[in-house]
Amino acid sequence: MEARLLALGLDNAGKTTLLKCLSGEDITNIVPTQGFVLKSMLRADFKLIFWDISGQRALRPYWRNYFLRIDALIYVVDCVDRRRIIEAGEELMQILEEEKLEKVPLLVFANKQDSVFALPANEVPTRLLQQ
Repeated sequence: MEARLLALGLDNAGKTTLLKCLSGEDITNIVPTQGFVLKSMLRADFKLIFWDISGQRALRPYWRNYFLRIDALIYVVDCVDRRRIIEAGEELMQILEEEKLEKVPLLVFANKQDSVFALPANEVPTRLLQQ
C-alpha cells in the first residue's frame, strides 16, 4: 500500500523537521526549504510519499499545484510564533476551500509543544479560526 502525504504550513513551522524525524534523519542542522522536498519511506510494508512544501509567503500560491492525488494533508502550526497564528489560520481556511482537497483527511500538527512559550495544543483550533 501507498499513501501520499502533503505537509503545509507557514515558513519555520517545522515541516522539514517533522519529515526528518519521521525518516529517522538528524535534525540538528535544518535549513529553510526552498521549493519542496520529496521523500519516500517504508513503514511496515507501507510506502509513505511525503511532500514538504515551502511556506514562504511568495511560494504559497503554488501550494495548490500539489493538491492532486493527496491521501492526507498535514498542516503544521508553529505554536511558539503566536503573532502569526492568525496568518496560519487564514492560510488553512484558503486551503480547505480547495475542491481537490474536499475529501482529504486533515491533521493539524501543533508543533513546538516542547517550548514553555508554546500555545497549548488544545487552544490551537480556536486561535486558528480567529479572523
